[in-house]
Amino acid sequence: MTYQECLDYLYQQLPMFHRIGNAAFKKSLDNIIALCDALGQPQNQFKSIHVAGTNGKGSSSHMLAAVLQEAGYKTGLYTSPHLKSFTERVRVNGEELPEEYLVHFVEQHKVLFEQVKPSFFEMTVALAFKYFAEEQVDIAVIEVGLGGRLDSTNIITPEVSLITNISFDHQNMLGDTIGAIAAEKAGIIKPGVPAVISMRQAEAEEVFVAKAAEVGAALYFAPDYYSLEVAESDLKHQVFQVYRNNQTYLSDLELDLAGVYQQYNLPGVLQTLDVLQDLKGYNIPEKALRNGLANTKSITGLKGRWQVLQQAPLTICDTGHNEDGIKQILQGLEKLVPKQVHMVFGAVNDKDVSKILQLLPSSYTYYFCQANIPRALPVEDLVQKAEEAGLKGTSYLTVAEAIKAAKANAAPDEVIFIGGSTFVVAEIEEL
Repeated sequence: MTYQECLDYLYQQLPMFHRIGNAAFKKSLDNIIALCDALGQPQNQFKSIHVAGTNGKGSSSHMLAAVLQEAGYKTGLYTSPHLKSFTERVRVNGEELPEEYLVHFVEQHKVLFEQVKPSFFEMTVALAFKYFAEEQVDIAVIEVGLGGRLDSTNIITPEVSLITNISFDHQNMLGDTIGAIAAEKAGIIKPGVPAVISMRQAEAEEVFVAKAAEVGAALYFAPDYYSLEVAESDLKHQVFQVYRNNQTYLSDLELDLAGVYQQYNLPGVLQTLDVLQDLKGYNIPEKALRNGLANTKSITGLKGRWQVLQQAPLTICDTGHNEDGIKQILQGLEKLVPKQVHMVFGAVNDKDVSKILQLLPSSYTYYFCQANIPRALPVEDLVQKAEEAGLKGTSYLTVAEAIKAAKANAAPDEVIFIGGSTFVVAEIEEL
C-alpha cells in the first residue's frame, strides 16, 4: 500500500467529519476505547495537556508545544483538521508523522478497523496516541476535535486541562446557548486534574465552576492572574507587556502569531505553563518561554492564523469561521485601514452562515466560492444568503478561481482576505 492508497482507503472507508459533517460524529467514546484497548492503551503511556475551546485552541496548543520543546521536553502535538497533509495532525518536536508510519499502522490494523468501524477522527486519535507512546514523548499537547465531553481525545488523564474561548459553533451538536456549549467543553475537566480557563465569560464561567467543584479539580481563570498590554503589533508578530498579579512580569514578550485574538489566548497559555511548573514539577525557564512564543510558527509548523501570503496587494488568510472568529478577523482588517478589502469567502453547509454574513461589511468586494469537499455550502446558496444580508459579489465554482479573480481586481495598495472556512484556506496553493 502506498501513502496515497492508504489515504484513499481512510477517506473512503471511514466517515470523515470535515468532509461529510455531522454523520461522522459519534456520540460515544465506545469506539476510541475499543481501539485503544486493542492497541494496549497507549493513552496511558505518556503525559499530556488537553486543550478545548471554540476559538483559540489550535493557536494555544501550538504555543504550548513550542515552549515545552524549547524547554527541552520531547513534545508531541495532536491537532485537527489538517490543511495540506494528513501528517500535519501528528507531530513530535515539530516533525510531522512519517508517511510510512501511517501506512504501516493502517495495514497492521485493517481487521481491527473492520471490527470496530471507527470514524476517520477516531482512527486518527488512536494512531496519534500509539505514535506518542512509541516515541516515548515527555509530554503531548492534545487538541480536542469537537466539543469535549464526547470527543475521542477525552480518554486521556492529562497533567492540566485548558479551555479557551467559548462561542457559537456546531450548535446542532453542542447546544445553542453559551452555557450548553460550555458544558460540553467542561467535559474535559477531570477529577483532581487542574483546569485553566483562558477567558472570563459570564454564562460559561458558572458552568466551569460547577463542573470543577463536582469532580474536585482546581480551577484557574487566567485573567485573574495575567493581564496584557500590546506594546507593538504588525502583520508578523506582536509584543506584549505582561503583568502577573498586577506586577510587571515579562517586558517585551514577543509572539510570532499576529491577529488581535491572540491576546485572549496568551493568558491561558501562561497560566497553564505556571500550573505545570508550580504543581507538576516541570522546568520552563524564561528563555524557553520567550524563544517558544517568538518562534511558534517555525517550531510547530502552524499555518492559517492571520497568515500573510504576499504583499502588494497585501494578502492574508485566516481559518476563523464562526461568529466570534469572524468578528476578530474584521477587527484585524479594520486596523489595517485598507483602501478596499477584496474578500474570498466560502462556508460549510451544516452551519447557519446567515449570522456571519450579517457581520460582513457591505463595502467589501466579495468573491464567493465553495471548497472541494461534499460538506461545502454550494456557492449558489451562499450567494443567495449573502444577497439577503445585503452583500454583493461574484460567484466562483472553485477557491482557486475566486483567488485568481481577487488578485486580478485588487490594486497594489488594497487588501485581499481569504477565509470563511478552514477548507477554503486549505485550498490556497501558496499556503
